[in-house]
Parts: sequence; C-alpha cells; structure tokens
Amino acid sequence: MPQSAEKILDHAPLFREPEYRRMLAEKKLNFECPHPDEIVADQSEFTKTWEYREKNLAREALVVNPAKACQPLGAVFAAAGFERTMSFVHGSQGCVAYYRSHLSRHFKEPASAVSSSMTEDAAVFGGLKNMVDGLANTYALYDPTMIAVSTTCMAEVIGDDLHGFIENAKSEGSVPANLDVPFAHTPAFVGSHVDGYDGMVKGILEHFWKGRERKEFNGTINIVPGFDGFCVGNNRELKRLLDLMDVSYTLIQDASDQFDTPSDGMYRMYDGGTTIEHVKDALDAEATLSLQHYNTRKTLEYCNELGQTTASFHYPLGVNATDELLMKISEISGKEIPSTIGLERGRLVDAMADSQAWLHGKKYAIYGDPDFVYAVARFVMETGGEPIHCLATNGTSAWEREMKELFASSPFGKDAKVWAGKDLWALRSLLFTEPVDLLIGNSYGKYLERDTGTPLIRLTFPIFDRHHHHRFPLMGYQGGLRVLTTILDTIFDKLDRETSKIGVTDYSYDLTR
Repeated sequence: MPQSAEKILDHAPLFREPEYRRMLAEKKLNFECPHPDEIVADQSEFTKTWEYREKNLAREALVVNPAKACQPLGAVFAAAGFERTMSFVHGSQGCVAYYRSHLSRHFKEPASAVSSSMTEDAAVFGGLKNMVDGLANTYALYDPTMIAVSTTCMAEVIGDDLHGFIENAKSEGSVPANLDVPFAHTPAFVGSHVDGYDGMVKGILEHFWKGRERKEFNGTINIVPGFDGFCVGNNRELKRLLDLMDVSYTLIQDASDQFDTPSDGMYRMYDGGTTIEHVKDALDAEATLSLQHYNTRKTLEYCNELGQTTASFHYPLGVNATDELLMKISEISGKEIPSTIGLERGRLVDAMADSQAWLHGKKYAIYGDPDFVYAVARFVMETGGEPIHCLATNGTSAWEREMKELFASSPFGKDAKVWAGKDLWALRSLLFTEPVDLLIGNSYGKYLERDTGTPLIRLTFPIFDRHHHHRFPLMGYQGGLRVLTTILDTIFDKLDRETSKIGVTDYSYDLTR
C-alpha cells in the first residue's frame, strides 16, 4: 500500500495510486450497476441542450442544490453576534451539528451551539423535558449571559410553545428567573437562513424592548448587518467609516470578533458581540438601518412600529451603493462625510477606470441571497459588465421586480434575466445554453465551474474550499476595490491559462496588461 508512516499522502494523491484505482473500479462494476459509458455520455450531452433547459426550468416538485440554507442556521449565526450568548436549538442533535459545521467550515473558527437533543419520544410527547434539562445544562456548563432559543422542523411540526417552555424551565429552577432567554420560531421547512436571522434579531430586540418607554436621542443610529459570511471584514470596515464620520451608532448583531478569535493561548467560547446594555439602549435610537433588506424585514417593521426611522439597503458594495448608505447616515446623524472617505471613493473610481478595457462587456452569472445578488449585479454594471443570469433560490417576487428595475436603469442590464426561486441545477442549464465569462457565488459553484468551464469567483457564504476570504471587506469603497481586484485576477488568470502553450497560443502571453 502507498500509505506508510514514512510516506503520508493526502486523500487526493492517495486515491490516484494503482491499488485504490483498482478498488474503486471494481466497486463501480460490482455494486453500482452502471449504464454503458455511451449512454451516460449521450445523456450528459442532452442536459446541455435548450430542450433540456426548458424541462429543467419548468421543474416544480424537485429542488436540486438550492442556493440557500434553512432558518435555524440564520438564527444560530444571529445569536453569535451578541455578548456571551449561547445559541440553543430546540430540536435534534444532527440538525445542530449541521449549523455548527457550516459556520466553522466557512470561518475556520469554532461555532458554539447546543441542542435540546429531541428524539422519537419528544416527537410524540413534546419537548418540554428536553427544554428544561437542556437549559439547565447550558447555563451550568457554558456560563452564558444570554441563551437564544430557536427551533428545528421537529419542534415546529409538533407545535412546541417556546415561550411557555422557557417560563416552565425558569419556574422549575432550571435557569435563574432573571436570565435573558429570547427566542424565535424558525421552522426549517419554510423560508431560508435569512428569515431565521431576521426572526432571531427581532426576537432579541423584542425581549429587551417590549414594555419599555422609548426616549428618542436624535442622531443616534442602529445598524443591522444581516446574515453575512464576510462579517469579519465588513463589520470592521463599517465601524471604521462610522468612526471617521464621528457618528453615534450601535452595530446590532456584530459577529466579527466571535468568528475571528486570535491564537494567543486562550480559548474564547465567546468574544465580542453587541453588549446587552447596548441592545437595551438601542431602543432610544433615532433610526435603525439595515444593510440587507431581505434579511431584516420583520426586524425593521418592529422598529418602525416603535417610532424609529427605518431604512434598508441591498448590501452596500461598490460606488453608488456606498454613496447611498453614507449619505443616509449623514442625513440622520447630521455629520458630514469627511474628505478622507471622499478620497477613498475617488481611488475606487480611478481603479475602475484604469481597468475598464478588461472589464467592459464581460458577462456574469450571479447567485446567492437576494441582497447579495442585487449588490453584485449593480457593481458589475458600474464596471461596464453585464449581469446575464441573476439567481436567488430564496428570492421573492418583490426582489424580482427590484432586480428588473435595476437592469432597466443601465444599458448594461438590457440582456439581464432574473431567476427567483431557481436552484443551481437550473443555473447549470442556463450556463450551457447562454454562456457567460464569469460566475460569482459561493463554493457550491465549483461543480458548475467544472461542468461548464466558467471561472468561479467566491464572494458569499459559504466558502469551504478557500481560506480567509471573510477577513477582508466587500462593503464600502475599500470592499469594492477588493472585489474589483478579485474579478480582474480571475480574468487575467484565465487569459494566462489560455495563452500558455509555447508556439501555439503564447503570441499574447503578455507581461504587461
């Protein structure tokens, strides 16, 4: 065997060794009942045709590789953005393992969450005992300041009453009566992670604000980032801009430190996060702004009902989107945008102009959450690019209308199409029948890249197969510059690969571009 103590191979080269090749070939022949290679090849070619595309897009009863996750994942991420908060998911252990692994694989950091460990008996008789015991264990073992409770499919199907269960647990002494235990119902069989995020943030605000009298402080602003796999870089960039403007603000749900803890010999189960005192004081803010509209619809509605001014954005990436955010903040706070930020804007515009010859006319397919897709489509049109396919599995009809309005605002959107509710298998058909130059999304797009040959740019959650992208911002002018550079690097890398054969394609293997 090729594997020994003196010769340790990673799994990729290991399975290329002759012994493993023979083993896998015999397994395929004896156990997979494969069709003849000719039939497989014919069917593969058929899936690239317009005829198959029409059948694929008409599909209703089956979803293949959706570009979304379920509600509790969003709730777990939301809870991570508050001081010393442990996420408690009322449901099975397997579900919680999925949320934790998804977050830890993306951020390369531990993602803490606990489960009430519901099994078959709880599904029949209800999960009250699981809640009582689980909250007691969580409080005793992990010493949280707050426990944020969400649900999985099992708890929602049987109709467990979270408020009643939590009150029962407190009355039985499971946790102190004054412990903050906000909750959100997050059924995984409807909606997506953005709805779970929204529900949990609203649940936490409601827990601390309900029944209190609001005293408005003019010029103060709450900012809700939304579900964001780039929160580490984005939140820090946002705070830098706000500090430069000398704005009074509270960043509600700040997970930047939680998912970027240092290696200094000390393990931090909790790090950073919006403090409970700041959450309480946020009731008195003049306004609450959301950086992602579709992540925070219920939260903003609640803030508005309490008398706060509210506004939302679609992931402020690029020139115009950042302009709008900063001008709104300036309007509410009464603070001017300093010249130092103006210089950053000018540098981004200069970089876009420097590279316009390579960006103009490039065609893109973009997928992900609704706000992210909107933001990236808007930015690539600023660079002279054309967003041909824009897909959000969790996109709504309202999002579809907004996307069409965005396309109509620029000549670069004339050939753009929006695909709400479609999945990545549908996008595969779109890429084969109407090819583009670049694909923008998350790590799941690497299979589309392999199938269609379309270079993938990873700019949204989850990114499993690359490291540390989330530590750098995408939002703001600095974030726009990073996205611009990433797009250009992908274009130039592709060009280098296409012109690397000596004497055949290397006539334009340029040193200077």
